[in-house]
Amino acid sequence: MDAQVFRARRTAGALLAATLLATAVPAGSATAAAAELAPRVDLTVLVVDDGGGAVGAITSELRNSGVPHRTVRLDDLARPVIDAAFLADTVDGRPRAKYQGVVLPDEAPRGMAEAERAALVSYERTYAVPQVDAYTWAHPGVGLDYTSEGGRSGILDGVRTDLTTAGRTGPFRYLDGPVTFEDNDPGISESYGYAGRPREGFTSFLDVPADGGGRASLLGEYARDGRRELVVTFAYNEHQRQFRVLARGIVEWLTQGVHVGQSRNYFSVHVDDVFAPDARWDTERNCTPGDFDCVGGDGEGTAPIRMTAADAQYAAQWQRSQGFTLDMVYNAGSGEEWKTQNGGTDPLTDRLVADRAQYRWVNHTYTHPFLGCVQDTSAVPWKCAQDANGDTLWMSRAEIAAQIRDNHAWAVDKGLAVDRAELVTGEHSGLKTLPQQPVDNPNLAGALADNGVTWIASDNSREPRQRPVGAARTVPRHPMNVYYNVGTAAEMTDEYNWIYTDKADGGSGVCATNPASTCLDEPLDTATGYTGHIVPQEARTALGHIVAGDPRPHYVHQSNLAEERLLYPVLDKVLADYRGLFADNAPLVNPRQRDVGTELARRAAWDNALAEGRVTAYRIGNTVTVKAPAGVTAPVTAPEGTRKQVLFGTTVFGTPYAGARSAWTAPEAFQSAVTLTLPSA
Repeated sequence: MDAQVFRARRTAGALLAATLLATAVPAGSATAAAAELAPRVDLTVLVVDDGGGAVGAITSELRNSGVPHRTVRLDDLARPVIDAAFLADTVDGRPRAKYQGVVLPDEAPRGMAEAERAALVSYERTYAVPQVDAYTWAHPGVGLDYTSEGGRSGILDGVRTDLTTAGRTGPFRYLDGPVTFEDNDPGISESYGYAGRPREGFTSFLDVPADGGGRASLLGEYARDGRRELVVTFAYNEHQRQFRVLARGIVEWLTQGVHVGQSRNYFSVHVDDVFAPDARWDTERNCTPGDFDCVGGDGEGTAPIRMTAADAQYAAQWQRSQGFTLDMVYNAGSGEEWKTQNGGTDPLTDRLVADRAQYRWVNHTYTHPFLGCVQDTSAVPWKCAQDANGDTLWMSRAEIAAQIRDNHAWAVDKGLAVDRAELVTGEHSGLKTLPQQPVDNPNLAGALADNGVTWIASDNSREPRQRPVGAARTVPRHPMNVYYNVGTAAEMTDEYNWIYTDKADGGSGVCATNPASTCLDEPLDTATGYTGHIVPQEARTALGHIVAGDPRPHYVHQSNLAEERLLYPVLDKVLADYRGLFADNAPLVNPRQRDVGTELARRAAWDNALAEGRVTAYRIGNTVTVKAPAGVTAPVTAPEGTRKQVLFGTTVFGTPYAGARSAWTAPEAFQSAVTLTLPSA
């Protein structure tokens, strides 16, 4: 179906709803006059949950993008009855639809009484409310032929699916496609589906070649009897890439492009230890010389890994070719020490400083010391040193403040555009480090305040949630599995094998004892393991964060830009895979640290406001109203052409992304709510 027909059907649906409203009064309406008013439709989604993965996946997208929703669990004996009074009522004499969209497990969920299903049908017809059938099979009841009638059913692992014209011009206009289903383990069936040929009233958005020729649908819209259903006939969960890339479109279809909440795709990469050298993995001892647990490995005779001027020149060239900016997280004092030890010159620093405007710069402290407790390394693992009274010894506030201050001052002197508010401490030290240091260094918060730091990086694998550190807040970062202590693919693969193979295969065996890890079936070939296994694995992980709308930065180290430049194959694949999936209207957002911190803080405040029931959002005709607690900004998505009410007149709302406009927004001066006017057509 082309865009003109799609719009025509939507218009027809709206006219039908208006006609029905003029002749039928929903339960709870008191007067005929109420029926003549345009209804108020609350911007909340009703989720009827059977506990399955498909409904759970859609719920995760609603939650992650900040869309208000109410969940009714079918297995809850105390759940409300879904009847006319549950679905609609009257507010100030105006009919109110309490939900703008409905998510069901399938078209006729077990656990819902016939009367409940009838109430939903009547409600959806009356208020033109769309319904998602989260996962069902191909049959005439959902507008599809049986798969035996020229369709196909079976395992979808590795199968290429394509967006139809209606999909690309409609709710999935942010995708270029194709969408290839994941096949992460050839020994495990990961996806199953039923692709049926569309019948009258069915518009396919995503399809595959049918066994009998032509195309068969896996995702599409079924319009019948004044109702619209989005029919999904493949199984999925919230982590699978095929769902994640389609999730935005499912929500856009469900909310008809007008909803509270917003979604963008983010990717930023922090390169730690810039100007400093990194120690090198010892393939004989299976440890890193200089580490406390590297017995007999003092590092003597082992060349550290450090970028060269040529590596810096390549980094700048790569950025320009990819249209992507790296965050250089620098240790100026370590660079000065290197310079002193190497004849008083440093071509690397000269090159990076000359190209300083091409990067973003983040303070990593002057010489990268551990900023937490004083470490007692007399035993492995280390522990926090104590005084004679048994009290923990800590790095002082003055020492921490000097590390931050001196590094910032060096950057200012060199003309680097560094933001005083941002800080990454060495190894995220100063923050609690389990199990040895279960609390933050009590001197850390004061030192941050002394230097105007309001955003301090943390390790997402340890602390995924943002939290306060005095007046500052953490910004969790994802570690990338490209190790800091390797310069070649062979070294990287050797260390990877040590971590991810069991003892019988020559590994550490940690993978077998750590419940968060899994072991390789056999060690990787050091000649091919990096490009053949590690690169695609790490790129898939990073892309998974991106398509989940996770703004947290990823972090690597300067060693990954040196020698064999191991980082670039991973980044190249991430960017190529993303651009192969997404249209130009949905570019990667490349935020700096403070912007990520602000995004996470806004999300937390919004989620709290929703949980406390302190958000009111609704649509009446072409007017959208959003009320939130004072100081809480609201995420809102609306079509192109939407305007926001200001003190005098209106202004264009939001910024364009993925074929819509969206923004974090708050009432203007002398206003108590955000008021938007939607385009008429």
